[in-house]
Amino acid sequence: MKPSAFLLPVACAVLIGIAGPLMGNYASDFVVKIMILSIFALSLELLVGMTGLVSLGHAAFYGIGAYVTVLASGSEGGNFALLLPAAMGAAALYALFVGALSLRTRGVYFIMVTLAFAQMAFFVFHDTKIGGGSDGIYMYVRPAIGALDMENRTVLFYVVLASLAFTYGLLALIRRSRFGAALAGIRVNEQRMRAAGFPVYGYKLAAFVLAGALAGLAGFLLASRDGVVNPELMAWHNSGEVLLMVILGGLGHLRGAVIGAIAFTLLKEIFSTHAVMGPLADHWQLTLGIAIIVFVAWLPKGLIGLVKRISPKGEGAAS
Repeated sequence: MKPSAFLLPVACAVLIGIAGPLMGNYASDFVVKIMILSIFALSLELLVGMTGLVSLGHAAFYGIGAYVTVLASGSEGGNFALLLPAAMGAAALYALFVGALSLRTRGVYFIMVTLAFAQMAFFVFHDTKIGGGSDGIYMYVRPAIGALDMENRTVLFYVVLASLAFTYGLLALIRRSRFGAALAGIRVNEQRMRAAGFPVYGYKLAAFVLAGALAGLAGFLLASRDGVVNPELMAWHNSGEVLLMVILGGLGHLRGAVIGAIAFTLLKEIFSTHAVMGPLADHWQLTLGIAIIVFVAWLPKGLIGLVKRISPKGEGAAS
């Protein structure tokens, strides 16, 4: 790994940490939202970009993490140290169940099976009273442990920033590990990896479960930020949006997942703001769709491909 590939993310994290106390409430909330979505996008990047598994049901793990956080909190609130592993563990457990079955299929069949399992989870929470039905459920007291109280905006900001740094660093280490090399081999040629004696199914299942756990982490942070969750978190369009973030940023790059989350969130915010778009803001889905089509057509390798266009030597640093 080139020094720039390590130093740039660290420098960005430090700058965000320094700028945090200087931001207003709106800016701080918006940055927190982007960081949570970046974690969500990174969790899917592990599947799509690093393993070659295109899932259209990733929002299920995101929503389960959020629901478990709220349900386990109760009316008295919950312990941060217990709620976080509970949210990630529940998402990982469902990912284990889904992955064990869906990974026996390939291609478009895998996509459809993951979508089906996500819709199952959606309707469980939407059509029953487990999580308040279609109205969702509120969190009365946010997670806390000692001075680490998520009710405090500053604490929430730095917890989310630390979680993003942890997720990025973990996936960067995985990419450099034997496990990451095996996943890259599976992405390129699964049959050859199987012929070489690698337990392909086990590697893919491990990646699927880890991706689910990281999506559960994003769900935990979202529930702590908003104080409310509803079944729409698990809807298929959320799975589609996070997939768009990964593609928009650039498949196969950790930075690409973060850049894609930033770009998608900014575009969505701009196109839905009447002060900027005027009457077109009422049709922001249309303008957002057109913008994404233009970006993908112009930059088939994603926004991270701009580095290569600007500098021929930038391709290696973009990884």
